[in-house]
Parts: sequence; structure tokens; C-alpha cells
Amino acid sequence: MKQQIDWPGFVAACAIIVLTSVPLALFPEASARIIENLYDVISHNLAFLYLMAGMGVMLLLMWLALGRYGKVRLAAGDEQPEFSDFSWAAMLFCTGVGAGLLFWAPLEWAYYLDTPPFGVAAGSIAATEWAATYGIFHWGPTAWGFYCLPTLAIAYPYYVKKVPFLRLSTSCHYFFGGMAETRSERLIDWLFMIGLLGGAASSLGFSTPMIAALVGRVAGLEANFNLELAVIFVSVVLFATSVWLGLRKGIKRLSDLNIWLAVGLLVFILLAGPTIFLLKSSLNSVGLMLQNFIRMNSWTDPYTASNFVENWTIFYWAWWIAFGPFVGVFVTRISQGRTIRQVVFGMLGYGSLGGGLFYMILGNYGLHLQLEGTVAVTQVLADSGGPAAIVAILDQLPMSTLLISMYAIVALVFSATTYDSASYTLASVATRQLLAGEEPARWHRVFWAVMLAILPVTLIFVGGIKVAQTATLIVSLPLIFVGVLMAVALVRQLRADHP
Repeated sequence: MKQQIDWPGFVAACAIIVLTSVPLALFPEASARIIENLYDVISHNLAFLYLMAGMGVMLLLMWLALGRYGKVRLAAGDEQPEFSDFSWAAMLFCTGVGAGLLFWAPLEWAYYLDTPPFGVAAGSIAATEWAATYGIFHWGPTAWGFYCLPTLAIAYPYYVKKVPFLRLSTSCHYFFGGMAETRSERLIDWLFMIGLLGGAASSLGFSTPMIAALVGRVAGLEANFNLELAVIFVSVVLFATSVWLGLRKGIKRLSDLNIWLAVGLLVFILLAGPTIFLLKSSLNSVGLMLQNFIRMNSWTDPYTASNFVENWTIFYWAWWIAFGPFVGVFVTRISQGRTIRQVVFGMLGYGSLGGGLFYMILGNYGLHLQLEGTVAVTQVLADSGGPAAIVAILDQLPMSTLLISMYAIVALVFSATTYDSASYTLASVATRQLLAGEEPARWHRVFWAVMLAILPVTLIFVGGIKVAQTATLIVSLPLIFVGVLMAVALVRQLRADHP
């Protein structure tokens, strides 16, 4: 069957990119001020919504996985999983984390050391413990819960109820009485596109300067805006090629390769670095997080003006919410035949383990350099920015040039696996009908691979972590309410079909 383009959705996504990018490019300073003010307004007044969303998602997923619906298979018949557990885990992890993980894992502790949570003294032992722990929490089960809910809510009607649309609105199809392409459905899909574009732009906005700094260190070049543009060009070529090859030949192979490269990188740092310190501090951080998991999920910081929650936890929850529908659509495509329990524990388990290992090994290695006085990481971060601080950390390892090259390759492939998945997803959403097992047209997938690069370039041009954080926060807000709708729709369908 020849696929038809959903032109209203196609044009809407293109318009979102153009209407967002042009003002940012023409008025960078004014744009930066406006969006930073928006961040402060939303984060201070609506922070409780994000925290409640995180707790609600975790409670719902545990109820689904551990209850009688856990054995429900995401298939119309007795179809078995299309991909092996390893390839499934590799694709969902590489799609969900992107190169943003390689930016934050070595550095996040440095931001917390001088501005710790819970009112503890800056630079104290308690501040050091929390600095080593909070990154693991921010990339842990709650984060992957924001990814898992859309996956289940889309996969159940798509595979079990045979709804022939692989879109975010598929998750709410229960409310539309079998009607297709209603105004409400289109609104949900447009919100999804806005969230995906904002989240994807933020992720490339973090990772591109880092990759440029790594390449500059190896090649002896200045890490400037031109080099960042070159990195984005190479990224676009890489993930356009991957998405052209399709799910099995492109995205799957790239994800499998990158997992092995990332594991090799972490093992080398663990063995070449202060191994005993890394193991001890990692175990300590895991224990501290488990003891305080509920508190960390519900802490609103009502009695101080530290802004820790607003600057970090709310930013991360907004990032996951913005990316959640995109990851949900993609993981739906690779999860046919798995049970609800397998999807919940697989996403929360594999995702949290992968993110946690980067923080435990790479993050604690940077922290060790700071504590031992080998590298004043916090000073480099303050003076020269995050990419320079990451290069300074990696420069302390044996065979540093080779390791930095490998780090740049892993970051580049992480970007590619995220963005070829994103372009695949946008093409799916902008296709009028897409049955189980089908893929969007090749030209359609490559078109979105190119278009996805436009907004990150403008965010980098405007500059600053705060700008990227704000873009994520703004686009995620309406998706909180869509999340409530999809949760209700999923539960009602399960109760109707499995009384």
C-alpha cells in the first residue's frame, strides 16, 4: 500500500521549526532574555506539577507491572518479540539518552558541590555525597518512567486494538470513539512535535559544543561556532544515512555498536582510574539514593531560596516529558510481542542501569580529580565552560588523545541514534496510515533528519545552558496534561478488555 503524507501534520512541524528558529536567529539577545524569564516563571510557580507527575507515573507503572495487567502482551495474537533483549535494550537506551548523557555525567556533580540540596553546607562531605548521587537520580527510574508511560499507552491500542496510526494521539484514541484525525487528535500530535523539536534541539545544544571541543583537542583546532556547525553537519549525514537504511540495517546496528563502544570506554576508565574509589563512591551513591528516593521525588524546597529543584530536578523532568512521547513512539515500534511487565521493568531497569554507570564511573572520576587537587574542575567549568572541563577531565587518563577520540565518536553516535530515531518518529507521525511492521517512506525519514538540525543551530547561536533548559521546559508543560489523558485511556482500555 502506498503511504500518504499527512500534510497538515507535515506542514505544522515545518512551520514550528521556521517560526521558532527565525526569531532566535534574528534577535538572539532579546530571545535569550525572554525565554530565561519564562523559565523562572514556570519553574517557580508550576514546579509541583512536574514533581507530582513523576510520582504519579512511578505509582501507575508499578501498579501495571506488578498487578494482573503485567502479563498482557502488546500484540493482537501470539506474536513474539521482533528484536533480541540486547538489541531492544540498546535501541531504547541510545534513543532515550543521546549525547546529553556524555555531557552531564562528567560534570553534573560540579554544579551541586557548591550549591547542594537540602540546605547542606557547600563543599562539605554531605554536599560531596549528594553531588555524586543526584545525577544518578535524575537519570534513574523516574526519568525512564516518563518514557515508559507513553510507550505503553501508544503500544496497547496500536498492537492490541489495531489502531493504524503510530502517533502520540494513538494513546488517546479511546476517547475519540474510533474517529480518526479529529481536531483533538491533531492538537495532541502537534504538541508532540513541538515537544520533540524542543527536546531534540536542547540535547544537540548541549552535546554539539562538547563534541566540537573534543575534536578541537585531538585535531589542534579552535572550538568555535564554525567547528560546531561542522559537527552538526557530520551528525546530520550520519543519522540521515542510518535512517535511510531503516530500522534493522541502520538504527539497530548503530545502537548495538555504540553500546559496545560505551561499555569499553567505561571499563577502561574504571580500570585505568582510581578503581577502589570509583567502586566505593558508586555503592555509597546508590545506597543514598535508595534511602531517599521518595524524598528526592517529592522535595519542593519550600523553606529556602536555593533554587536547586527549579534549576535541576524540574529541568530534568521537563526534558524527559518533552522527549517522552518521541521515545514512546519509537519504543512502541520495537516492542511488539513484549508484555507490559517486560516493557516496564526493561525500560526502567536497562535505562537506569546504563545512565547510572556513566555517572558512577565517569562522574566519580571527575569528582576524584577535584577532591585530590589534580584538576580544579569547578574552576575550569566556571572559567571556560562545560566542554573545556570535560576535555580537562579526560586529559588525565592514560592514552588521553585516543580516549578523547573514542569519547567523541561515542557522543557522535549517541547523537545519531537519537536523531535518526527522532526523524523516524516524525516521519511516522506525519504519515497518514502506518500499520504494524511498516516503515515511513525513506525520503520522508531523511527529510526530517535534515530539518531536525535547524533548531539546534539557532539555540547554539543564542548560547547558554539556560536557553536550552528553558526551551525544554516550555514545550513540556502542555504534555503533562496529555500524559494524564493517556494514563486514563490506557487503564480504561485494560479494564474493559481484561475484566
